[in-house]
Amino acid sequence: MQLAVLVIFLLAALTPSLNSRLQARTSLLLALVPAALTVWFASHIPLIAGGDIVVHEYPWIPGLDISLTMVLDGLSLMFAMLICGIGTFIVLYAGSYLKGHQDLGRFLTILLAFMGSMLGLVLADNLITMFVFWELTSITSYLLIGFNHQSPDARKAALQGLIVTVGGGLALLAGIALLGTAAGSYSLQEIFNSSEVLTEHPLYVGMLICLLLGAFTKSAQFPFHFWLPNAMAAPTPVSAYLHSATMVKAGIYLMARLHPELGGTELWVITLTSFGAFTMLTGAFMALRSTDLKKLLAYSTIMALGTLTFLLGIGTELAMIAFAAYLLAHSLYKGALFMLAGIVDHETGSRDVRHLGGLRKVLPVTAICTLIATLSLAGIPPLFGFVAKELLLESMLDGALSFILMAMVILSSIFIVVVAAVVAIRPFFGAYKAPNEHVHEAPRMMLAGPVVLVLLSLVAGLVPALAGDFITLPASHVVAGYNVEGYLALWHGINLPLIMSIVSVGLGLLLFKFWDPVRESLKVLDPVIKRGPESGYFHFMDGIVKLADWQTRQLQDGSMRNYLRTIILTFIAVTGYTLFARYQIHWNWDVNFYFHEIVTVGILVAAALAACITTSRLGAVAAMGAVGFTVALIFILFSAPDLGITQILVETLTVILLVLVLFRLPSFSNISTMAERVRDAFVALLTGSLITLLIMITIDVQLFEPISGYMIENSQPLAYGRNIVNVILVDYRALDTLGEIFVLALAAMGVYAMIKFNPETLPGANHYAGTLILPPKQLPEKDIVHSLDEIHQQMLEDQNIVESQEERENGDDHSEKNSNKQEDADKEGR
Repeated sequence: MQLAVLVIFLLAALTPSLNSRLQARTSLLLALVPAALTVWFASHIPLIAGGDIVVHEYPWIPGLDISLTMVLDGLSLMFAMLICGIGTFIVLYAGSYLKGHQDLGRFLTILLAFMGSMLGLVLADNLITMFVFWELTSITSYLLIGFNHQSPDARKAALQGLIVTVGGGLALLAGIALLGTAAGSYSLQEIFNSSEVLTEHPLYVGMLICLLLGAFTKSAQFPFHFWLPNAMAAPTPVSAYLHSATMVKAGIYLMARLHPELGGTELWVITLTSFGAFTMLTGAFMALRSTDLKKLLAYSTIMALGTLTFLLGIGTELAMIAFAAYLLAHSLYKGALFMLAGIVDHETGSRDVRHLGGLRKVLPVTAICTLIATLSLAGIPPLFGFVAKELLLESMLDGALSFILMAMVILSSIFIVVVAAVVAIRPFFGAYKAPNEHVHEAPRMMLAGPVVLVLLSLVAGLVPALAGDFITLPASHVVAGYNVEGYLALWHGINLPLIMSIVSVGLGLLLFKFWDPVRESLKVLDPVIKRGPESGYFHFMDGIVKLADWQTRQLQDGSMRNYLRTIILTFIAVTGYTLFARYQIHWNWDVNFYFHEIVTVGILVAAALAACITTSRLGAVAAMGAVGFTVALIFILFSAPDLGITQILVETLTVILLVLVLFRLPSFSNISTMAERVRDAFVALLTGSLITLLIMITIDVQLFEPISGYMIENSQPLAYGRNIVNVILVDYRALDTLGEIFVLALAAMGVYAMIKFNPETLPGANHYAGTLILPPKQLPEKDIVHSLDEIHQQMLEDQNIVESQEERENGDDHSEKNSNKQEDADKEGR
């Protein structure tokens, strides 16, 4: 299984090279790999249906409990077959849909990487590995949605999807960390097989909230649903793949995978059923208002995702069977419908159902496939969507839910029938209407996917036991955490779910008859909808920009003094609060001072104060030298002569360098008031006191055995050196010493450059220093952006001005010299 994921990524890396050689035939070759993987995964169906699990272990970072172990069970098998099977047709479809496109190779590369990321996500056993693939799906989907990067709408939609899903990914990472801490492992198999009851753990609530945030953002649950319809800015192959088998199903997969350990609690049931039902109704209602084919299907996907979340919240055995059946049914008809909508758009140049009609005459195969797929969408027999819908209604009645939730589900069912009727009837029946006169049936490669998927949906509906026994029931066992009892059937007799289904279809068809006036009347809700979650997203993004602008103006003012003061005050506040509020400090330190120690410290303090208050640069250098040499004396007094010698050498070198550049540096300037200097002195004293206190506390703290014993014992046997300090520097800390040497070399080069630098040699230097580099307080209110061409032109003009001035000055000097020579000659003559 690791090889299966790796092969797809390797194929993605090779795609640009293959596309440059094969051109239009590239997609045919690339489709062979996911097709072969589909067959390989399908070969495991008898084994998985028998209750076995296939595990391929591969350690990645054992020290951090991270592995590339892959697991194939009922749930991951169904997802893997959908990803690879539908992915095969998506690759074929994309090759024909984007035929002749200059960036087809780039598109296929990202598409295959997206496929590999999703496949790795559903097969991964380790939670950290799953998260890596989770984020890869976000990144690759961002590139796919923004494929037409010349379009502002595509870029905007791609960024919106990335921010929402990656923001949820951060919450998911926190949830995974909490889950791993509570369970003691990041392996799903170990978590499921452990006796730890996670629902009773103190971290359960926080863990569940973080995990559900990640799942809800990925699977477009309310209020994070708005990014999914906007993602229709992507090419149709992306939309078809995104909605049927990949990206948006990742959050559903995560909730289903964790259901055995985290589900069943009151918090789980209330959260998932409430958000799921509201997402169902939101998606169906928004689809009712739309006229764009892809938007209609996108909002119906939101409805389906809400349905799957709703079923996971119910949590009964019947709901688990309904969950797996609905997941399969939705993948089959939704992948077909999106590809069919793309055919209509590709051939007519429009996706607006108001401008289309009668296309069944010129697109007969497309019309038949759309009709069959929409029957499954509406839940009408004998399609597999009807089987899943019956199970949904029966699970709702069996779940003892509130009347409000059941009303939402029934209302959503009515609305989705209207949507199915609009997609099936408006473009293909009635008077012929098409913006493009030359409409003809799509190529075979674009029709292959829809034809196969609608046939599978029809066969699964006619023989539901075939899909149930081998695909959906094994997945239901995994989601439930035990073997559930049930079966799939097309006919369960005349019962309440069937009656509810008939009523919803009838009311939906009646509402479809008045769809145009109803849709127009719903426009009164536009002001409310415009202030919905998407508006909140844009306000949030604007708020981040304003906060960043305010923060930058407050903190990034160009003053190093302010930067240091902010950093130090933050350190004092955080460290000081933690130290005094959460720990007890014992003040009974027994410290004896000798007279010579007091004198040494007095000299050190006096030298430091002199360096701070002196107005003489030479005096400041001398005072800092006294500080350094006093520190060397302290080292020597406390039996560290090697450190003392090093300090003396460094201090001597520093003083010499400072003296060399002393007379080339500008003089001291008074840039602060007395009040500011008093404030800075107080901050400095506060910092020094806190550091001293921390050092005094750590003297009595011994968490581990000192490492000095190891150094003393192993200096000669391992490093063949008796000078322990030298051994530490050149053996145990060799890279650290190398880094210090590198830093010193850089500092030396910087000092040399500063010595050789003469700003007066730059023409117009004073001019640019005055106009282009403004003091912080002189910055204008609005940003002024100069293009490089404008700056270059300004420099040339100023250069000419400088040269003209020099020529005039040289001319004046020459005239003056001639005049002086003439006067001298006259004097000599006289």
